[in-house]
Amino acid sequence: MTDTHTEAGANPAAPNFGIPPDELRDLADYFREEPEGAPPNHKRNGFAVLTLGAIGVVYGDIGTNPLYAFREALKPVADGGLDLSEVLGLLSLLIWALIIIVTLKYVLALLRADNRGEGGILAIYTLVRLANGKRSIPVLLLAIAGAALFAGDAMITPAISVLSAVEGAGLIVPALTDWVVPATLAILILLFIVQWRGTNVIAFAFGPVCALWFLTLAAMGLWQIAGNPVVLGAFNPALGLFFLAQNTGVAMVVLGAVFLAVTGAEALYADLGHFGRRPIMAAWMFLVFPALVLNYLGQGALVLSDPAAASDPFYRMAPDALLPFLVLLATAATVIASQAVISGAYSIARSAVQLGLLPRMIIRHTAQDQRGQIYIPVVNWFLLLGVVALVVGFKTSGSLASAYGIAVTGTMVITTILAFLYLTRSGRLSKPVAIAVVAPVALLESAFLAANVSKIADGGYVPVLLALAIGIVMWAWWRGTQTMRDKSNRLSVELPGFVSAMTKTSATIVPGTAFFLTPDMDVVPSALLHNLRHNRVLHDQNVFLTVETMRVPYATPDERVTLTRLGPRFTQLVLRFGFMETPNVSRAMAQARRSGLKFDVMASSFFLGRRTAVATTGSGVDLALDRIYALLSRLSADPTAYYHLPRNLVLELGQRVAV
Repeated sequence: MTDTHTEAGANPAAPNFGIPPDELRDLADYFREEPEGAPPNHKRNGFAVLTLGAIGVVYGDIGTNPLYAFREALKPVADGGLDLSEVLGLLSLLIWALIIIVTLKYVLALLRADNRGEGGILAIYTLVRLANGKRSIPVLLLAIAGAALFAGDAMITPAISVLSAVEGAGLIVPALTDWVVPATLAILILLFIVQWRGTNVIAFAFGPVCALWFLTLAAMGLWQIAGNPVVLGAFNPALGLFFLAQNTGVAMVVLGAVFLAVTGAEALYADLGHFGRRPIMAAWMFLVFPALVLNYLGQGALVLSDPAAASDPFYRMAPDALLPFLVLLATAATVIASQAVISGAYSIARSAVQLGLLPRMIIRHTAQDQRGQIYIPVVNWFLLLGVVALVVGFKTSGSLASAYGIAVTGTMVITTILAFLYLTRSGRLSKPVAIAVVAPVALLESAFLAANVSKIADGGYVPVLLALAIGIVMWAWWRGTQTMRDKSNRLSVELPGFVSAMTKTSATIVPGTAFFLTPDMDVVPSALLHNLRHNRVLHDQNVFLTVETMRVPYATPDERVTLTRLGPRFTQLVLRFGFMETPNVSRAMAQARRSGLKFDVMASSFFLGRRTAVATTGSGVDLALDRIYALLSRLSADPTAYYHLPRNLVLELGQRVAV
């Protein structure tokens, strides 16, 4: 057996498996050194740079809400004219929604509930799962529902954000109103087409552009407040409560519109791993939050001075001469906001794959030095189809606003429930204290959810149906995977007994190393059994390779590899990856070598046992779920590509399994 660091082609006696010479020269790249345990980007970059990046990526979504949030909140009460108490009441609701939900819940609380630096709904689900010590189906269903609702948000956000920005062009040239939808579609299609290049190409501009956007928001607001400072009284929370009490007939509709001001807060938590807690907090406290509040107050001041401006208070705050600049800046900001939520969808999808909630998908890294920047083709084109359908179907940002809130409120409520479970099950807080802490936020979010549920008939059914479809797919995949595993285990051969029996095997021993991928470390891989049964051969060294997905975002170097000698010809190799990582087996082999595994690359083969699911039994819902799983298993990405195996060294042996 040659040394583990022997390069491809160095051993002239090694078989070449029919690989062309040019491919032989490149084969060593499959096993190049991996930068094990590379720290997250926020540990290598400066605080100021990360804060500027957080302004663009983290807050791009919530930063575009002033385009439509206050306008939509005014509509239910604007028909009969607006008085001071109504405007101040609406402003008070907007301001305190930002304080309670974004500042208190997300910035000050949830950013501290990280899973090795990572955030988001699937990250907090794993924290609950680890704290609980055992699997809980209700908690799993909550996580599935939250991830599915986030997918709906990822479709609606680009559509409503870009629509609302482009609509401003109609204020400059009224004839352009008929071109709003085509222009929006052109911008969005171009945005999705260039996704494969990665955000690193234009990421350097995100922070400065959004910083300019927030400074513009603040300046516009201050200009209007100076002429009508009475709006500063909106900081009194009693005014918001008084408004709801005086307008009970439209209170739920108003709350649904007010909630539009905090959409994007979930992305704040999901992007925790990219920038770190302190830069995200600093960006919110010192720029984003003040700019948003000042702009909403400025819109209120303008409406008090000119009630006709209620139809579009944001753009009417700007002087006519600056309107073209504002429209261009708003369009740039909405594209950035769209990019942020699209990137978030990629991260959620990868986490779902790693946690066994979705089938394997091809995941491409778009930046060698930033492992968080990825591109998933299937997700990209799925989102594009959904976004195009939403723009064509709803046509205006006002119509789409009715469909927007329910997906985000649902995700936020689920995040709050999971946070409560984590606080109590981890022992961080007693149940009474946790209830006292969580109850105010939960009550407010529940009111927002109830308000948005009332808009289901007006378009809210779109994200609900979308989330239901995605949730069914996730549940069918998880359920089918568990069923396949149970059936395979019943037909399996125990590993210890097999290893012992093979010491006196009559099979022909051939030179080289055979890697058998297997999800179960306690049983013999089916590919090995098929190889013995049909070919009657056994390799000189047989490695049972298991790829594990940990319930943490990234595996440390010490966690990556476990190597166990089972017998003269048998070794068990476990490679571990975090749920935010792409499982690159070839690169991880570098550390397997350092751990003592010796093999010659050119004298090795990787055997995969491919099981084809066939739905043959059951009825009703169970049969439907089995058929969905069978279809998904056929559409699942090639395991060779997914695990980054050297394609020319892979052999597949398949079998059909009834589910």
